[in-house]
Amino acid sequence: MKHILLFFLLLLITQEGYSQFDFGKNKKFTKADTLRGTLSAYRSCYDVLFYDLDIKVDIDKKFISGSNTIKFLANNDFQMLQIDLFENMKIEKIEFAMQANENSDGQPGLKYTRQYNAVFIEFPDTIKEGSVRSIKIHYSGKPQSAKHAPWDGGFSWDKDKEGNPWVGVSCQGTGASLWWPCKDHQSDEPNEMLIRVTVPPGLMNVSNGRLKRKTILPDSCTRFEWFVSYPINNYDVTLNIANYKYFGDTYFNPDFKDTLTLDYFVLPSNYEKAKIQFDQVKPMLDCYYKLFGEYPFVKDGYKLVEAPYLGMEHQSCIAYGNKYKNGYSGIDMSGTGYEFDYIIIHESAHEWWGNSITTNDIADMWIHEGFTTYAEALYIECLYGYDAYLEYINSEKIKVGNEDPLIGNYGLNNEGSNDMYPKGALLIHTLRSIMNDDAKFFEIIKGIQATFKYQTINSRDIEKYISNNSGIDFSNFFELYLRSSSIPKLSLKIKEDAWDLTIDYRYTLFGTTAFKEEIYPEAQPFYSAPLKVTLKKDEFSFIYPTTEWQTILIRDMRASEFFIATDLFYIDKEFIFVNEND
Repeated sequence: MKHILLFFLLLLITQEGYSQFDFGKNKKFTKADTLRGTLSAYRSCYDVLFYDLDIKVDIDKKFISGSNTIKFLANNDFQMLQIDLFENMKIEKIEFAMQANENSDGQPGLKYTRQYNAVFIEFPDTIKEGSVRSIKIHYSGKPQSAKHAPWDGGFSWDKDKEGNPWVGVSCQGTGASLWWPCKDHQSDEPNEMLIRVTVPPGLMNVSNGRLKRKTILPDSCTRFEWFVSYPINNYDVTLNIANYKYFGDTYFNPDFKDTLTLDYFVLPSNYEKAKIQFDQVKPMLDCYYKLFGEYPFVKDGYKLVEAPYLGMEHQSCIAYGNKYKNGYSGIDMSGTGYEFDYIIIHESAHEWWGNSITTNDIADMWIHEGFTTYAEALYIECLYGYDAYLEYINSEKIKVGNEDPLIGNYGLNNEGSNDMYPKGALLIHTLRSIMNDDAKFFEIIKGIQATFKYQTINSRDIEKYISNNSGIDFSNFFELYLRSSSIPKLSLKIKEDAWDLTIDYRYTLFGTTAFKEEIYPEAQPFYSAPLKVTLKKDEFSFIYPTTEWQTILIRDMRASEFFIATDLFYIDKEFIFVNEND
């Protein structure tokens, strides 16, 4: 959700200013980008099975120290692997368990080299394919502080109204390796994880999963041990430290016969506000259970934890900082007047779109943000009906810049355009309209969740699934909407006589048009997609435009009575009125 603030700027941009098929490939990247973004041989040689993160947080010094044990499976024979840890963080020692069932403590330290934020660890002997091994990285340092969390990564060191410490971390995009050593690539998630965080006396730490143990240590500090029962992506791993007040509830869904625990951790001064604001959770869950399927992390529960920044979709532990206001910090970004707490509704949808299903390269983050933004519109539909849904989803159009493709550069830790939020949602809305079969559409949406649950995927997986299960070849649709910066423009030349309309129409994918066809630039790539227009007064029907000119004759209709259902499709349009003498 970290790019949303930029929408304030994008509100002034309309879809008229899109560029001509700018595929965004001219950006400059560094060796550090390659080391972070590429699934190199030093990364693909192993899969992470389990993380055991054990750290102590010194709040006064803004310092952390501890270790992370990485249990991994060797995919092939190798003698060196790559992990990631920001270069400002010090590695104390790397230990190796010589056998899978041995503890790593006491073994000689492994040799390693560092290049930017990458750490290359060398083993004394070849790690054999199929073997399971563990390494333990001891480290310490001052992790970078976030200047504008959550839009830049780092720790937020704050205080509550009573002067108590209040600490959180957000690292989407920047990388989890800014504060803990890991294989910092979205393609690899541990099957489970243990998160142990030691904090000063009187404070609480809340992390992902279930609290398994709370231990008062000899120095009066408290260690909280949280266990994550499911695969988790690195940027979702979190800690929240404060003098929290807890309250809880349960949610029962009769269709799935499960009871989901709802755990809320808030600052004491906001306890009464939270009890009222968090009433929005259950209606949201009703909607998402119905449309997306069962909450993906039932064993770990659902948590909202008050954070010193706006919010983040940390798995089973959503960071909440919306100040108990509806909208986006009290602002209705849609302008529709439908009131809901943006952080609760948006970040909770990420439990399905981004946490359960995760892209294996951040170039495809449109899947996380596009489907989650679309979930907001579906939530409005659940509460207020289809007309309200149309109003809400169409409010996204003004936020689209159409300057860069939604998909970024693969292997370079490069996200696509900020349009991934509104344009991604409008893309899905347009797919729904083209299918013209809500039963099939929602079957596909739920099927995506069932098919790819707890997996890392890429955009092609989603594209193929939708085409195969809808019976419609959407390949050129996805190429245009995802991999170019344009949207199709429906160009119409309208000739009106005394009684009838003659309309020539085609899609224009780039360039500008005028009264004469020859002003069009070079031949357009082929593209086709149906949309609805009024072939009879006040009655919409499908037409099937392509990039080739077609003609329709509409009897007994005036030009002023001809409309395109632009509320159902995200396209541009251009009307050219032709006189009889032209």
